[in-house]
Amino acid sequence: MNSPTLPRDLLGRPLHDLRLSVIDACNFRCGYCMPADRVPEDYGTDASQRLSFDEIETLVRAFARLGVRKLRLTGGEPLLRKRLPELVRRLAGIAGLEDIALTTNGMLLATQARALHDAGLRRITVSLDALDPEVFTDMSGRRGQVRDVLAGIDAAMAAGFTRLKINAVVQRGVNEAQVLPLVERFRGTGHVVRFIEFMDVGDSNDWRRDRMVPSSVLRDRIGARWPLHALQADYRGEVAERYAFDDGGGEVGFVSSVSTPFCGDCHRARVSADGRLFTCLFASEGADLRAVVGQGEEALAAHVAGLWNARGDRYSELRGSPEVRDRRRVEMYLIGG
Repeated sequence: MNSPTLPRDLLGRPLHDLRLSVIDACNFRCGYCMPADRVPEDYGTDASQRLSFDEIETLVRAFARLGVRKLRLTGGEPLLRKRLPELVRRLAGIAGLEDIALTTNGMLLATQARALHDAGLRRITVSLDALDPEVFTDMSGRRGQVRDVLAGIDAAMAAGFTRLKINAVVQRGVNEAQVLPLVERFRGTGHVVRFIEFMDVGDSNDWRRDRMVPSSVLRDRIGARWPLHALQADYRGEVAERYAFDDGGGEVGFVSSVSTPFCGDCHRARVSADGRLFTCLFASEGADLRAVVGQGEEALAAHVAGLWNARGDRYSELRGSPEVRDRRRVEMYLIGG
């Protein structure tokens, strides 16, 4: 097969990372993503509408040919997808793919961590917005128990995952008080807590800027308790700003899409569970890839290259401007954030 020219978008950004949703159903109803009063309890694309494992493998192979080296499996909640370790095993064998990761709310992780590790998964990010049981349960839409997530983290460590990322979306007046307890809990464990600014992803989460706590405020608050120093990014385009504790207690990260946009280095594509390509987290529409998947890897790679070459997204840099102010945005639970 011919190797396509590696695409670059209109701003010169390459395609390096793919975030692939394997299911759009979720067992939580977090207000910032899938609020219970906006999303029906039985929501979820019919299984026949989701990409099959064969289609997913073809899709990932095509993206790898275009320069994608990092793949992250998302949802909804990806651990709800049946036979997920089987899919991981298939994807782990794709030439050119250097890293496969998974983002999960952790509720089902205790029973699946070992099978996922055995299949070739090596990195896990767990969403954990609070340690206080009542705050956690409220934020999950009264559907989760923090003890189950912590058990999942312990099981992942026992299975061989040595360095987890723990993501927390911080909302003013909701879980601000959980920031220091989260840091204290995971300092010295090798895991990295990352605090994410509450973002205007989708049209269902009632986002307002005054409900967002800037990363700089959290960094100062944490640094007053445990002094910090800045670290270099691991790679160009890394979304989190990294800081290490002066006393050697590990590191903490901050994802600041609202206060410090990083569109200029964004090299991530997102594909929904039903096969639509979104070239921005805040996109309005996705390009349907499913029919092209059926034409095979080479045709799909050429098609995706053309779509990426035409990409000009930079929503976070334009947030609030007339150009994007009234635009509808895809919901986070469809493309995994």
